[in-house]
Amino acid sequence: MSVTITAGEQQIVRHMASERAAQRALSGGLALLFAISAVVTIVWCGSMSAMGEMPMPGGWTMSMAWMRMPGQTWLGAGASFLGMWVVMMVAMMLPCLIPMLCRYRQALAGKGETHPGWLTSLVGGGYFLVWTAFGIIIFPVGVALAELEMQLPAFSRLVPFAVAVVVLISGAFQFTPWKTSHLACCRDTPEHSCKLLADGGAAWRQGLRLGLHCCYCCAGLMTILLVLGVMDLRTMAFVTVAVTAERLAPAGDVVARVIGAVVIGIGLFLLARAVGLC
Repeated sequence: MSVTITAGEQQIVRHMASERAAQRALSGGLALLFAISAVVTIVWCGSMSAMGEMPMPGGWTMSMAWMRMPGQTWLGAGASFLGMWVVMMVAMMLPCLIPMLCRYRQALAGKGETHPGWLTSLVGGGYFLVWTAFGIIIFPVGVALAELEMQLPAFSRLVPFAVAVVVLISGAFQFTPWKTSHLACCRDTPEHSCKLLADGGAAWRQGLRLGLHCCYCCAGLMTILLVLGVMDLRTMAFVTVAVTAERLAPAGDVVARVIGAVVIGIGLFLLARAVGLC
C-alpha cells in the first residue's frame, strides 16, 4: 500500500531537516570555538609559566599576569591581559553556555523566526561583553594589590592567610540564597522565561542579563581563580568543571553546595599551610 505525502508535509519535513542541520552547525561551531580558545589559553598559560613567578615575602610567588613586560606600557599590559581574559572566559564558560544557546536558537526557530542564528549570536555577544567588562575592572585592582605586596613586605607576608580566608568565604558563598537565586536564573531556559522576543535589542539584553547573572553566580568561584592564580591551569580546570556541573546537572543547587564543601576543605588546607609558613 503506497502512502502519499502532500506538498505541505514535504515542506515540513524539509524544514525539520534544515533545522536539525542548523542546530548541528551551531553546536559544531561553538565546539570549535571552545577548542580554539582552550588551546590558546593553554599555550598562553604555558608562555607565562615559562617566564617564572616572582618569589615574595611569606613564601609564595606572584604571577606575571599583573606585571608589565620590559618596554611595555601599562596600556599595552592592560590590553594583553584583557585579550587573555576574554579568551580564557570563552574557554571556561562555553561548556555551560552552549546548551543554553542551542535551546535559545531552537525556541526562536519554533516561533517561526527567520534569523535565529543572528539573534543567538547577539545573546552570546552580550554575555561575553559582561565578562569583558569584569576583566577591565579586575586588572587595575590586581595591579594595585601587586604593587602593595611588592612595596610592603609585611603586607606580603599576610597574603597566604588572606588567600585562605578568601577561599573559605568563597566556599561559604556557595550556600547563600544569593548564589541559589542567581544560579536559578542561569539555569532558566529561554522557552520558560517569558523573555523570548524575536528582535535584536531583546536578544542583546538577554545576553547582558544572562552575563550579569552568571558573574554574580560565579563570584565565589572566580574569586578562587583570581587569588590562587589567574593563569593556573589546574585552578582554571576546577572552576570550569564546577561552573559547568552546577549549571547543567539535574540538581544544580545540590551540586553547588557540594562544590562549596570542597572549596571550604581547600580553604582549611590553605589556612593550615599558611600557619606552617609562619
